[in-house]
Amino acid sequence: MSKGTRIAAAVAGSVALLSAGLTAPATAAAATVLHCDTFVHHNDDYVGIAMCDNPTGQTWRFRAVVTCGWAPDVVGEWVTLRPRDSGQSQGACGRLGTGVGAVGVDERLV
Repeated sequence: MSKGTRIAAAVAGSVALLSAGLTAPATAAAATVLHCDTFVHHNDDYVGIAMCDNPTGQTWRFRAVVTCGWAPDVVGEWVTLRPRDSGQSQGACGRLGTGVGAVGVDERLV
């Protein structure tokens, strides 16, 4: 099967799945409400940090969601932010892994 034929078959298969009522993979969630910076600790590659501030008139809570290399992923402690407050949450990956791969934020209205 040539490269062009394989691509056409893949596209046709995708169209068939969609027309059969199956959905495509989910898209990314809506933009966050809190203003957050996420990063890996500058002295410890196994610690992921989320620092957020709340520009809204409502109380929100958030936590760091840390994707670890070979170790299980972790989440930080919940931090509650009143309007115009700021705070930090962090999580540490297991030492037998390869360190932090990514840091995200889980945020919820209180």
